[in-house]
Amino acid sequence: MIETLTILLKVTLVIFMVGNLLDLGLRLDLKVALKGFRNVRFIALTVLWGFVLCPALGYLLAKVIPLPPPVAMGLILITLGPGGPMLPLMVDKARGDLNYTATFTLLTTLGTVVFLPIMVPLLVQGLTVTTWMVAKPMLLFILLPMVIGVVMKLRWESFASSIQPFVNKATKIDTLLMLLLVFGVYGKGMLGTIGTFAAGAQFVFLLIVTAGSYLLSFGMPERQKSVLSIGVCCRQIGPALAPLYIAPNVDPLAIVTTGALGTITPIIAMLIAARIYAKRASKTEADGQAATSPPNQSRA
Repeated sequence: MIETLTILLKVTLVIFMVGNLLDLGLRLDLKVALKGFRNVRFIALTVLWGFVLCPALGYLLAKVIPLPPPVAMGLILITLGPGGPMLPLMVDKARGDLNYTATFTLLTTLGTVVFLPIMVPLLVQGLTVTTWMVAKPMLLFILLPMVIGVVMKLRWESFASSIQPFVNKATKIDTLLMLLLVFGVYGKGMLGTIGTFAAGAQFVFLLIVTAGSYLLSFGMPERQKSVLSIGVCCRQIGPALAPLYIAPNVDPLAIVTTGALGTITPIIAMLIAARIYAKRASKTEADGQAATSPPNQSRA
């Protein structure tokens, strides 16, 4: 029974990755996304936080906090892929700039395809994989579906718009099924995370990168800062799980830490951050309107 559920879990993971990236491509306005690449400060900070500081912090926390090896493996894996399918929703809640959300998503998706296969063999101890082993699912299940979606959006926009809601709905159903299968297959293993600092380590990581990227993004407008901050808080769980399913003899605790906790903890952190940033955005807008409003004229 467990073997059958494990096979189904792998199938749902593939659908999860393909569906989310196809949906992204069908929705992505390439012109808007590429326009954001002119903002050198935003691009530089996205690359710095997404692909340098996040992995470095994750690796440091895995060394400093006394984590079991499978938990440390899961922690490092989730630090390697910023962004994710929930990013537009969370940025909208935060009243962030959705145009820069497209830029962030395009940049981090392409970056993850290149970066994750290189860094997994270097940073993740105990995982017997090569760069090419990790790169193959990245190219096949992430880059290719996104490219197909973008091409369809550019050449057959009306058709792309008509199928996008169905792709989105099917992917959401598959995501729920995948999480149920994770709990079904590895539910007992989740109990094994109690007392391992697994959730605590992930929350510490998310707190530092979310607050740090926001507070240190000097000179950027409020609505761009919230995109960057929520973007590095959001995690690409599909790519993070992929190496665990292609490597032999992986401890189930690593899959639990990456798949289950790696999904739940960022959602909680993003909801908190989005609420804070929405209030700040409202205050900034109110202050701006007050500054541009003409002073009241006293009556003679």
